[in-house]
Order: sequence, then C-alpha cells, then structure tokens
Amino acid sequence: MRKIIFLLLLLDISTTAYNQTIRGAIHDELTRSPIHFSAIYFNGTFAGTHSDQNGYFELDISKNISKPLTVSALGYYSITVTDLVSDKFYRIYLTPKIFELNEVIISAKGKGKARRERNANLKSFRDDFLGTTFNAQKCKVTNENDITFKYDYNTDTLKAYSLKPILIENGALGYRISYYLDKFESCKKDNYLLYSGSIVFREDLTANENQKKRYERRRKIVYLGSRMHFFRSLWKNDLESSGYSVLDSTYKKLNYENFVTQSDTLARYITHYKKLFIAYYTKDPETSVMMVKDSVYFDRDGYFDAFGIRWNGEMAKYRIADCLPFEYSIEY
Repeated sequence: MRKIIFLLLLLDISTTAYNQTIRGAIHDELTRSPIHFSAIYFNGTFAGTHSDQNGYFELDISKNISKPLTVSALGYYSITVTDLVSDKFYRIYLTPKIFELNEVIISAKGKGKARRERNANLKSFRDDFLGTTFNAQKCKVTNENDITFKYDYNTDTLKAYSLKPILIENGALGYRISYYLDKFESCKKDNYLLYSGSIVFREDLTANENQKKRYERRRKIVYLGSRMHFFRSLWKNDLESSGYSVLDSTYKKLNYENFVTQSDTLARYITHYKKLFIAYYTKDPETSVMMVKDSVYFDRDGYFDAFGIRWNGEMAKYRIADCLPFEYSIEY
C-alpha cells in the first residue's frame, strides 16, 4: 500500500479582508478570562503579533488579505478566523487542551524501558513530522521535553501532544519555526499519517553572508517542485513553462481551463475533476492529488486549502523541514 499523507495545516478560506488593520481580544472559552501573549498570525508566514495583558491585539493584514487568521496560545487549540473586516472588533475564544493530560501515558521523563520507548517514539515522530530529507537532518527540535506521546500497541498507533509550540531550528534553510501542534497520529501498520497545526516562521538573524548564500541555495532547491511552486505556477497559468505536466486519472493531459476557475482577483479554485489528477515536475516521480472537496481554493502566494486535498507521491514526502514561508521569493 502506498503511503497516503494528510498534510493538514488548519488552512481555511478568506477572501473578503481588504482593509489594513484588524483588532480584537482573545479569551478562554471556559472562564472567559483574557489570554495574554497569545499568538495572532497568518499561518505559514512571518506576519503576526501577540495579545497584551488584557488579551487585546491589533494586526496589519494588508499583505495577507487572501488568507485566514490563526490564533494560538499555550495550552489551547488553535482557531482560524475568516471573513476579516477592519471595522469589526473580534472577540475570539480558545478551547483549552484539557483532555490530553489524562490520555498521555509516556511522559517526557522516565527511566529504563520507559526512556527507551520514549526515544523510539521521538525518532518516529521526527521522521514523520520533520521528514527524512537532507533538510530534516539539519533540523533540531529545541524543546523535545515538551512533547508527550501515547502509543497503542494493539493498533501500532502513535499520538503526540504538546501544550507548548514545538520550536524548531532549521539549519538547512535558515528559519526558526514555532509549530502549534493540534493533532499528530501515525499508524505504521496502515501506512497512515495525519498531523495538523499552524506554523510561524522567523529568519535566522545571526547568519553571516556565506550562511545566507547557503540558505538561499537550499531554499531554491526545496521550492522547485514543491506544492508552493505548483500553486504559484498554476495561478499564473504557466505550469508547462515551469516544468509541470498535469494529467487526469487516465493520464490524459489537462489544460488550465479544464480544472481551474476564478472567483475574483484574490481567489481561484481547482474544480472537482474526476476526484484525482496527477502532477509531474520535470523528471520527478509523479504526485497523485485526490480532491476531497468539490473545489479547492488557492492564491497567488501558493497558499491553498489543505483540507481539500490529499497528496500521495513526490510532493507528499516533504514535511515541516522543507516548508517555506509564503513570503519566500525565488532568486534566479
């Protein structure tokens, strides 16, 4: 059985935010008390801010008007806010991750067998979450002790939890990443992997000029043939000149008009074309793309509705270690 990867980043759809600044406050759903220092950001970008001691925030959305807003906080599930309007005050409530504390059976600390089991779970988690590419080998999770695991021997299923964001230093691409993990589940027996969460990028500001050049070379390599590259090329309707071939499930070539519709200047959609299409980048192995929605939204930055697509093949093998921020611009 070929491995099917569900890459869910909690990406929803927003196309109606045209003004530059939004305002709001973050609260605990149960106690209604304000949550200070919660993160308010656009998933997969550098753009974001934090709430103050009263849970209040302001954020400029001018460069990300086609994307939804994500709100995360320590010990809470992330939430996505759509249909942003500048003259509306957003009062946002986050749900605590309370039930997880009772489910986790392998903690960050332990001796003997428990420690060996934890190390094995960490190795499996790193491979599935970061990936196994060159870039993944150059990544370091700096707060691994904040991650806890639950392993079910009967189903061979590993679940991972973290009340705090997972902090990653990507030594290959030059990014420092905060990943707010909402769900991680891996079943080796059924070749099944699902993880969901939200990601915030920061540049490595300590890099010298030689390091910056190495970072840029690696970023270009990982970008070409990526999902971001594919959707940016699709937006511009230049798949062929960008090195892509797109086929239907019978391996008949698909033209742009066959499977893309345009809503407005911010939104375009892949239509439900026989549920499956296949994409190649130059001589790479194929990527099969199974649609689970009637249409899938994408924008000019390469952002897309990840809930609407299941990837299998070449493009599916890249995980967090090979992610680029949507601000990335290729240098030729």
